[in-house]
Amino acid sequence: MIKILFICHGNICRSPMAEFVLKDMVKTKNIQDQFFIASAATSTEEIGNPVHYGTRDKLAHYGISVAGKTAVRMKKQDYEAYDYLIGMDSANIRNMLRITGGDPSHKIYKLLEFAGSARDIADPWYTGNFDATYEDIVEGCEALLQGLQSTPPSPCKTKKPDEKEKKLPHSKSKN
Repeated sequence: MIKILFICHGNICRSPMAEFVLKDMVKTKNIQDQFFIASAATSTEEIGNPVHYGTRDKLAHYGISVAGKTAVRMKKQDYEAYDYLIGMDSANIRNMLRITGGDPSHKIYKLLEFAGSARDIADPWYTGNFDATYEDIVEGCEALLQGLQSTPPSPCKTKKPDEKEKKLPHSKSKN
C-alpha cells in the first residue's frame, strides 16, 4: 500500500483538496485499496476546523465530498508512517523539514514537482482563486498517480526528444 500525506499551512484549503482529488482519482480507477491518502497542516491555528467553504464548494462542483474532514497537524512520526509527504509550496516544505528534522529518505516533495514544475500552488485563502488552485492540484495529482502506476512503478521519467531522461521527484534514490 502506498501512503501519501498532503500538507499545507492550515489543512483547510490546498492539502484537503489534494487529498480528496487523489482519492477520487484512485476510486475512479478502482485502485483505492492500493493507497492510503490523508492530509495535515504544518500550523495549529485551524486544527479541528472543517474544510474551507471555497474548497468544499469547488470539490462539490465535481461531485467530490469532503464530509467529516477536519484539520489535523502533521507530526514528526508521520515521516516514518508515510511513503510520500507532499507540500504545496516552499514554505510548507521548510516547515515540514522543521517538523520532521530532515528528509534522509527523500520522501518530501512539492506537489507540482511531479508535473515537472518548481512552482508553488497558490493558497486560495489569500488569493480567493480556488479555480487556479484546483487546476494546479489536478495537474500535480494526475502526474503523481501516473508516475506511481508506471511499469515498473519507479522510476518515473519524462523525456523530451532533445533531452536526456529526467527522473521525476518520486524516482529519487531512497538511500
